[in-house]
Amino acid sequence: MTNATFRFYARLNAFLAVERRGQAFRCSCAESATTKHMIEALGVPHIEVALVLVNGAPAGLDWPIEAGDRVAVYPKFEQLDIGSLTATEPLPPGPPRFVADAHLGGLARLLRMAGFDTLYDNNFEDAAMAELANRERRALLTRDRALLMHRLVLHG
Repeated sequence: MTNATFRFYARLNAFLAVERRGQAFRCSCAESATTKHMIEALGVPHIEVALVLVNGAPAGLDWPIEAGDRVAVYPKFEQLDIGSLTATEPLPPGPPRFVADAHLGGLARLLRMAGFDTLYDNNFEDAAMAELANRERRALLTRDRALLMHRLVLHG
């Protein structure tokens, strides 16, 4: 096991256990753990993350955690340009387009009425829905946190 220190910022704290919110904390990691693995093991879906710093330097989600690393995890920003620092997937260009999972039929209908390009089918399977979202550069809409943590999901 390897020990590393993690600090999550802003709205990412809502995904963490109460005692870990708003502060740095140490935790044990598997020897081959990556930043993505540990971020999701701590409860934060990787698609909510815009920037990861390891020991003060930008790192991707595939960065291997080493003993003593300090990992800072930041959410997607509304106003701050971090384009030159981030190693995560950029947002698709153009107006937002969506794929909604089976539990969001009402939301899909409202989005369509508001003029948003939204795909919805009550029979979508998780992996197929994630592949469709990526292929057509759409954001995946779901309440299923485990689905948002799926490796295939780029935007959700």
